[in-house]
Amino acid sequence: MISRNLQLRIAFAVPAIAVTVAVIWRGGWMLGALVAVVGVLGAREVYDFARLQGIAPLRGLGYLAAAAIPFAALWAHEVPQQRATIVFAAVFWLFAVLIVALAVRGPGGRPLTAVAVTVFACLYASVLPSFILAIRHGGSGDAHPLAATALVLLPLAATWIGDSCAMAAGSWFGGPKLSPVISPHKTWAGAVGGVLGALATAEAYGPLVLDRVALHLGVVELAIIGTVVSVAGQVGDAAESLFKREVGLKDSSQLIPGHGGVLDRLDSLYFVLPVSASLFRFFGVA
Repeated sequence: MISRNLQLRIAFAVPAIAVTVAVIWRGGWMLGALVAVVGVLGAREVYDFARLQGIAPLRGLGYLAAAAIPFAALWAHEVPQQRATIVFAAVFWLFAVLIVALAVRGPGGRPLTAVAVTVFACLYASVLPSFILAIRHGGSGDAHPLAATALVLLPLAATWIGDSCAMAAGSWFGGPKLSPVISPHKTWAGAVGGVLGALATAEAYGPLVLDRVALHLGVVELAIIGTVVSVAGQVGDAAESLFKREVGLKDSSQLIPGHGGVLDRLDSLYFVLPVSASLFRFFGVA
């Protein structure tokens, strides 16, 4: 019998993946809007972590920046000459954060911590996932949306399949714990299984998908992508687990049925997407 939690996970994941793929293919401002929503929800969860420790971030300004960052990234892509304007806007946003902290936080209100958490949530929950836009619209992505979509899906598929392989290997082989304090259920066997699963996924994805849309990556390049994506994803997962351990939570929220919060679902991708964008740029395909 399939557990009710697994049924909920599947019932949510199947349509969510389908919608996500469609939005990635559409790209542009629709994809930017999706990342903006994800950014705001992720920032909210970071701010909730802070609240549990008696820290009061400047939520309004944080949500404003988290929502604006993906659109700023798109604008910088479409109108490169306005990139300086975006940098100035970011600086003036930081001024606003500091001024509001000065006005409403006394020394006893932990202003330094409040400002730090406000800024960090935007960087972590919105800037990092915005690298999906760099992959989707990098190179000739605007002219070849199918090829660009296929490229975006490579690190996603390697991460998701690698995670499943890590869980299976950890369950089957057990063994020494990878990080008992941060992730007590993860093992070295699971970590190795995750790397091998992502590596195999990347090696299969190249000839089966990328070659069919005129994007070619060699065996060595695919091996590098699969390995680095898996390691980055596992580090991203551990980083989010560290935050949750600090505040004593199992899930970042209960927003997504059977899955926890936005941070729980995207923790690996926060590291995977920037790393993948860098590798694709280095290999000349994005």
